[in-house]
Amino acid sequence: MNDTSFKFSNSVIALPLFFVLLLWVVYWLQIRFDFDFYQYGIYPRDIVGLRGVLFSPFIHENLDHLYNNSIPLLILLTAIQFFYPKQTFGVIGYGILLSGLITWILGRENFHIGASGLIYVLVSFIFFKGIQTRYYRLVALSLTVILLYGGMIWYVFPDVDQSISWEGHLAGLITGFVLTLFYKAPEYAKPIVYDWQRPDFDPATDPFMKHFDENGNFVNSTPEQEEDQLDYFSSSHQVNYIVTRKIESEGEI
Repeated sequence: MNDTSFKFSNSVIALPLFFVLLLWVVYWLQIRFDFDFYQYGIYPRDIVGLRGVLFSPFIHENLDHLYNNSIPLLILLTAIQFFYPKQTFGVIGYGILLSGLITWILGRENFHIGASGLIYVLVSFIFFKGIQTRYYRLVALSLTVILLYGGMIWYVFPDVDQSISWEGHLAGLITGFVLTLFYKAPEYAKPIVYDWQRPDFDPATDPFMKHFDENGNFVNSTPEQEEDQLDYFSSSHQVNYIVTRKIESEGEI
């Protein structure tokens, strides 16, 4: 693993801006034409309410609600697109669907709207995935996310604020962790340098490891063992040797 895996592209900026701009366009349509988008939110355990799994992240109650979700989305979408570009669209797509389904199952009988569930998906994924990779830059990113948004953890509990969808927050937190188990990041795995680092390495078949007992103590090989190990260095091809003598001085052979 080297730092060349982190490559800046236009999508690092374009994706967050497009997503957040879409949220603002939907809200503008809602207030400009007096559309009632609330009915397209998640309504738990109702078949019609399932449509909110797709639509609820794009619907917001008021300008404060939209603004409070826009800033974290800009930051988190930029971070995930830069550090996890191969997993970004899967995390967003499946994050919306899975967190929405969990909210539909666990939520109170009310309309659940807003992109906060997706925000919890992104925070959870970035934090847990960075810890799992154990790559120092991604671990630093995980700690940074916790410093910025660690206080959000309180809003997954029901007694903190009944006016918010704590069920959606909890669903997003769970979904983000589940996606870290599903989406691997082999590009950040440590390179295999030695044979003993391989997952299929068997110490019993390694010539060097045979010199140690089960307690890790060095054991000298017996002559019989050394003869057995000669086959490891033998060749199946015939070898012909040509011996020449060097003439030291004139007249001497």
